Amino acid sequence: MRHDEPVGPKSPLYLQLRELIRSKIENGEYLPGTAIPSVGALAETYGIHRLSVRSAISALIGEGLLQSVQGKGIFVVGEKLAQDLGTVGGFEQTLKEGAQRSETRLLMKAARPAGSLYAGYLGCAPEDILYYVKRLCLLDGEPLSLEEAYVPRDLVPNLPNVDLNVFSLHQVYAFYGIRLVRGEQSLSISRLDSAEARLLDVDAHRGVLTLQCVNYDAQGRAIECTRSHIRGDKCELNVHFQREH
Repeated sequence: MRHDEPVGPKSPLYLQLRELIRSKIENGEYLPGTAIPSVGALAETYGIHRLSVRSAISALIGEGLLQSVQGKGIFVVGEKLAQDLGTVGGFEQTLKEGAQRSETRLLMKAARPAGSLYAGYLGCAPEDILYYVKRLCLLDGEPLSLEEAYVPRDLVPNLPNVDLNVFSLHQVYAFYGIRLVRGEQSLSISRLDSAEARLLDVDAHRGVLTLQCVNYDAQGRAIECTRSHIRGDKCELNVHFQREH
């Protein structure tokens, strides 16, 4: 459906509501990554039939401004930045790109000071606030990896209001026009504590693959530091290289 057709007081109600929702997205009242009011709430607020509300929402979903998630609601996607991340990103991002049967479950989302360790990784002051996100990645319903991410709060200030069971961190970055172009990775073997071992369904006395990555944007800013604890019995990590002439 075209969204540039003229809309006025005599236009169909669904068109008027469509433009009202669009304006709330554009002026920041409905922020990317957050849910808009339900169909019933919109129908009651504006005194129109639910069918008209659904038609307005369907049109905006078709334009890519909204996204329907079964059992959760209708979420704002906003103007997305086209990205070609290649292999830049954490293990969870690679999993999303390569497997349609994957899913993630949010375990924790909190704010914390960077401290000296993550200040060094992210080029910020130790007292600066980071968002810490912890998620469990699954493939075919079985746990595959634990993903931890540390992101400077000033880069994605709306993150606490974003449902990270619906949107990936890379989608959130796109909301803010952030494009990751370079990453520095290191691979090690580590042991999990008993609680994390249970989440991954592994023996706490056996090591897991740990992939740490710091990702940067085109301006050289460190955007995130991720650490992925990966079950070695469920996947393999490949490295591709080419000799420069």
